[in-house]
Amino acid sequence: MTPHNFNAGPAVLPLPVLEQVRDEFLDFAGTGMSILEVSHRSREFEALVEQAERRLLGLLGASHMRALFLQGGASTQFAMVPLNFLPAGASADYVLTGLWSEKACEEAARLGTVRVAGSSRPQQYRHIPAVDALVRDPQAAYLHLTSNNTIYGTQWHQWPARAGVPIVADMSSDILARPLPIDQFDLIYAGAQKNLGPAGVTVVLLSEALLATAATTAPTMLRYATHATARSLYNTPPVFAIYVLDLVLRWIEAAGGLAALAERNQRKAAYVYAAIDQSDGFYRGHADPASRSWMNVTFRLADVPREPAFLAAAAAAGFVGLAGHRSVGGIRASLYNALPEASCVALAEFMTDFARRTG
Repeated sequence: MTPHNFNAGPAVLPLPVLEQVRDEFLDFAGTGMSILEVSHRSREFEALVEQAERRLLGLLGASHMRALFLQGGASTQFAMVPLNFLPAGASADYVLTGLWSEKACEEAARLGTVRVAGSSRPQQYRHIPAVDALVRDPQAAYLHLTSNNTIYGTQWHQWPARAGVPIVADMSSDILARPLPIDQFDLIYAGAQKNLGPAGVTVVLLSEALLATAATTAPTMLRYATHATARSLYNTPPVFAIYVLDLVLRWIEAAGGLAALAERNQRKAAYVYAAIDQSDGFYRGHADPASRSWMNVTFRLADVPREPAFLAAAAAAGFVGLAGHRSVGGIRASLYNALPEASCVALAEFMTDFARRTG
């Protein structure tokens, strides 16, 4: 039985990509060597990095940006952003919508001055703060937000205006899930292991204008300029992860791009949310409906002690990765780009049947 993979990350990859990795594993780009063996200084790999950058920027329409392929995950970006763009005497605005935005804010506070421009923490992170309710500093070095919150199942569906302040976004869990008003963003970062590829590579999209203002005092490896100048090849990059990422980008192109993926992702989420909403209270969603994520559906059973039985029955039926984050418990279904629509239909049917049988 092929499992339905709802893991939150590392997560499901497109089957055609995995098949191509298998078929090319012993011979990358006609070199006669595996991608695991080629030099990152080889002509073939340098061409791959340039190709991946073009594909990524093309999918987003981000002609004003550079794409960097780094290491260290989003957690390293929590420090790298303020090291480069939070000068002494300035402050940065952060919007708190979940655990990862908290961590980003805490890390920046170790390096400079931060302000909380908005927070839904008092409401258990059930919603995204309204754009017009944010209390912003017009002189902020930047405004930081987390576009999708994997633990709580909330997602930004309206973006704050730049208003003369650079906008930085952690998009680790929903990058390339939908079109973006890309000109509103100055820096986007994302761990690849949810929508872009395997664990090991972190994507940074950075406007040329913001890059020109970056500090030169950070350690060499933590300067964006270091990696931009070297075209992501300053040191040995995560070669295999970048290779797979490029194949995922090709798969997205072949699927019709971001508009087509957005339509599919909305349908996928709608199946699972309908199973919650039509359960007569058997299931209770965590996120307020207006803030619901297309990528991570979080819910509890009204009878919380019955959740282990639900997870056990789901696992026996082939559903993998449905346990909620260890910090909050409950149920979480992650519906990233590569998850087939049929898996969401199957999960919704299972949920409805489980409620009928045990409710």
